[in-house]
Amino acid sequence: MKNNAGSGAIYGLGMLGALVYFLQHATSFWDGIIGIFQAFFWPGVVLYHVLGILKI
Repeated sequence: MKNNAGSGAIYGLGMLGALVYFLQHATSFWDGIIGIFQAFFWPGVVLYHVLGILKI
């Protein structure tokens, strides 16, 4: 059985980087909570827009 998890690792690194970025720029508790949710969805949104630009 092969394990092809390369894209999951890249998505995870993007999510971790976004989490660090959003939490560093949070000025209140609620900004931190919103930043956590943004970190989960941000890599997917970026990929969606990149694929739209490439028309794939």
